[in-house]
Amino acid sequence: MANTLLKVSGLKVAYGGIQAVKGVDFEVREGELVTLIGSNGAGKTTTMKAITGTLAPQEGSIEFMGKNIKGLGAWDLVKQGLCMVPEGRGVFTRMSITENLLMGAYVRNDKADVDADVEKVFGIFPRLKERKDQLAGTMSGGEQQMLAMGRALMSRPKVLLLDEPSMGLSPIMVDKIFEVVKDVSAQGVTVLLVEQNASRALGIANRGYVMDTGTITMSGEAKGLLSDPKVRAAYLGE
Repeated sequence: MANTLLKVSGLKVAYGGIQAVKGVDFEVREGELVTLIGSNGAGKTTTMKAITGTLAPQEGSIEFMGKNIKGLGAWDLVKQGLCMVPEGRGVFTRMSITENLLMGAYVRNDKADVDADVEKVFGIFPRLKERKDQLAGTMSGGEQQMLAMGRALMSRPKVLLLDEPSMGLSPIMVDKIFEVVKDVSAQGVTVLLVEQNASRALGIANRGYVMDTGTITMSGEAKGLLSDPKVRAAYLGE
């Protein structure tokens, strides 16, 4: 069995007095595409923020590559190979597409390889190459999502965390984003995908976890979850 790269145990997180995550356990093994699905407000984004050090957990442990990373800042985690594409994309709006991509590689000092990786990202997202000197803030939501994903790939992550990458995008752009997530996974990058679009996420994932009001209620092989009547009733509108 592949090594476990990311392991979350007994995670509890609160916002003010509200318990948003109530003791969550899950793991992501090397080479897997794992999805965390659930409705809006289930605690998915809160979980991601706790993993990446932007929100302090109350309890529980978070291990990355066998080491406890609870309490480390996002900048430390990127150096170690854990990188997140946040909900809402978070591109540098007053910088060009190329400058945004180079920001993704700020922890690296292998300039020749960085330049090669920019070209690799342009290969994945030809639209970014066409507009490489354009300011990121003038792009559409879908283009900004491509840029945010490309920027994260520039750090050469061992685990890529994607928080709601399809949110607010047109159907054509949603198709493109899921295609890219699948391709990135096929190239050997381990992915944890948080999504409200349960059918699309389970359609490309190896395994899935279902989150509801701060707890994991179901888990298993993605295909099994996709055909489960409870999942279909709750998340696929059947």
